[in-house]
Amino acid sequence: MLWRQLKGSRLQNLKFSRQLPIAGYFADFVCRSHKLIVELDGSQHGEHHSYDEARTRDLAAAGYRVIRFWNNDLTSNMAGVLETIASAAIGTERVPTPQPPPASGRGGSVVAGAN
Repeated sequence: MLWRQLKGSRLQNLKFSRQLPIAGYFADFVCRSHKLIVELDGSQHGEHHSYDEARTRDLAAAGYRVIRFWNNDLTSNMAGVLETIASAAIGTERVPTPQPPPASGRGGSVVAGAN
């Protein structure tokens, strides 16, 4: 769903690639010109919070900012997700520190990580 909105520079003329290898990881979506990585997290990420933190640190050390969204954010608030991505890419928004998912593994808000 998100790739349909990002491919072909559809979001404010920002060029994204998907599944790009960076710092030993495959980043979900990458805007290289703005050094931004967008990660989608499912419920399994609630159990791997320390892994995600280490991954975000490694990607930040490679010069990228990482923002994260729960999968259900795409279905419940695609417009908000796209607005957050565009704002993060052009540097007008400071993204919040990532939070672990609710116990049910279903997020209701944008979860983002910063360098």
